Amino acid sequence: MQSPDFPDADGAALPDPARRLSEETTRIEEPEDALPPLSLAVLPPALQAAAARSGWNSLMPVQAHALPYALSGRDLMVQARTGSGKTGAFLLPMLERLDSRAERVQALILVPTRELAVQVENEAKILFADTGLKAAAVYGGVGYGKQMEALREGVQVVVGTPGRILDHLLRRTLKLDHLSVLVFDEADRMLSIGFYPDMKEIQRYIKNPVSAYMFSATYPPHVLKLAGEFLADPQMLSLSQGQVHVAQVQHVYYETAPMDKDRALVRLLEVENPSAAIIFCNTKANVHYVAAVLQGFGCNAEELSADLSQAKREEVLSRLRRGEVRFLVATDVAARGIDIPDLSHVILYEPPEDRESYIHRAGRTGRAGAAGTVISLVDIVQKLELTRIAKHYGIDMLLRPTPDDAAVAAVVGDRITVLLEAELRGATSLQQERMRRFLPLAQQFAANADQFPLLAMLLDRLYQEHLHATPSAPTGISTRSAQGGQAGREKASNGPRRRRRR
Repeated sequence: MQSPDFPDADGAALPDPARRLSEETTRIEEPEDALPPLSLAVLPPALQAAAARSGWNSLMPVQAHALPYALSGRDLMVQARTGSGKTGAFLLPMLERLDSRAERVQALILVPTRELAVQVENEAKILFADTGLKAAAVYGGVGYGKQMEALREGVQVVVGTPGRILDHLLRRTLKLDHLSVLVFDEADRMLSIGFYPDMKEIQRYIKNPVSAYMFSATYPPHVLKLAGEFLADPQMLSLSQGQVHVAQVQHVYYETAPMDKDRALVRLLEVENPSAAIIFCNTKANVHYVAAVLQGFGCNAEELSADLSQAKREEVLSRLRRGEVRFLVATDVAARGIDIPDLSHVILYEPPEDRESYIHRAGRTGRAGAAGTVISLVDIVQKLELTRIAKHYGIDMLLRPTPDDAAVAAVVGDRITVLLEAELRGATSLQQERMRRFLPLAQQFAANADQFPLLAMLLDRLYQEHLHATPSAPTGISTRSAQGGQAGREKASNGPRRRRRR
């Protein structure tokens, strides 16, 4: 079956280019049965008072457009960038939706990081002041004492990271028996960190129907599928600059200096964490070099070029299909007529020398209607050629900032924390007893900066074993691991129902 965005290797015709708007234009897409936006003046008195406590003179666009759906209890996916006022968009309606007299958890807000949990909790305290509603933040990396005390005292809103939320559910210090509102904040980041298994486990504790809202800066296919599993009828409200980021295959590019391309590639692989990828180079020399760099960094990588015999090429491709190879570095010898299931990413280490090759390279992902991401690494000169290719085929290219070392450290730190917390939750009593032997040594290491490299080495080894090896399931959501909610996923993956206005 042919990808909806690209022709197959036979060169079938592309669809007409999508209508574009300038980068300065804010485009709003709403569900087909859209509700009119609200102004601050028409809100219920309690909501107006809360807005006044926060110093709002008017509603921000995401608040004005999202509030009608939240107040009416309709499930919604909201696309809005960080700093757009989305926190107020999901907190403010809780003043109408929740019962302040009942000291039980009625709203759960899942966030990717402890910093965001604290930020949302602080904003909730301001909005909820003098209303009787109370919020508590729970997150990993700190003790349980204060969090358990806050939950015992009775709160209506809990905001936290999925791993720590699940810890409290398992300890029975948190119950979701009376939950009525569920919010996913920065859903794309939660999936990139690796919270999906925890989120699915949390779902098992939700027994009653809830109103669910998902907020995300982008909606690549794996986030849409997540919405289909948690939201009853996924519909989109998008407030974006220039482009609504909902696509079966996403096309992004990163600007990088020629001498920094190898390091940029490694950083991107860390941040993107593809389930499987083909990395295209224009020359055999670059294929050899890039494969060596990735292998040296500990990545599961192989190369494919004209230097290999036909039998060796088939062997490498068979290993890729079986999941034994994660990253294949290749020339265009691999671009035509090769069908690799579950290939989540195609990465162009350098743009192709002709336009048609871009289509054939990109067509290796997003096969049979599956999700896919095409990433191009370009210098200043190559950016011009990529721009011409995008214009020729009517492809919307998204420019993203190249992650630096600090960004990579934050991402891998979040992932290893999620991994360790999950392993600790699954440890048997005998395993926990065995681990206690090392507590004095762990305390000694933590108190001595000279021992930090030993801790870093152990964490790196665990990270390499679990995340740089070939994963058992693709990043985010795979068709194999996502069980249940099929109807919702089909709606989401086919695109939410919406209408557009300027």
